Amino acid sequence: MSGSMNNANSVVLGELLAPARINLNLRSADRDAVLGELVNQIPELETQPEARQTLLRALHEREQLHSTGIGDGIALPHARNALVGLVNHSLIVFGRHAEGIPFGAIDAVPAKLFFLLIAPTVTQHLAILARLSRLLRDPRLRQNLLKADKPEKVVGLIREAEGKV
Repeated sequence: MSGSMNNANSVVLGELLAPARINLNLRSADRDAVLGELVNQIPELETQPEARQTLLRALHEREQLHSTGIGDGIALPHARNALVGLVNHSLIVFGRHAEGIPFGAIDAVPAKLFFLLIAPTVTQHLAILARLSRLLRDPRLRQNLLKADKPEKVVGLIREAEGKV
């Protein structure tokens, strides 16, 4: 088995999520505002306004390049490049929007489930993206994420889904 395969398997999404980085009631009305809401959900950046601006700028640039709406009401906002020095560990912010926001997905379905990914290295970044995309193909997991009533429940659902792959 190649080293890169090991890397992908060692990424545990359930460990990258934390209740403090989960917002089940996004209120924004458009894509740019929702990205701001997701970035505000990162406690690690609360005291670093420059880092927040850098991240937000990178996310906006990435969306202008190509939407991160992947269809099925899901968006995986992330910066194109690993933001070296911004965070020292990978993390995921989860947000949910009741009505959904037009996100430019190929199926034109408004995004309701948002997973903002931040990773310090490209390898980790790609591993997280691949693993998350695979898990979210399961319609049952998507339904459960739409119904979860507590941040802890979201973490549990992701952990449970990972245990099955």
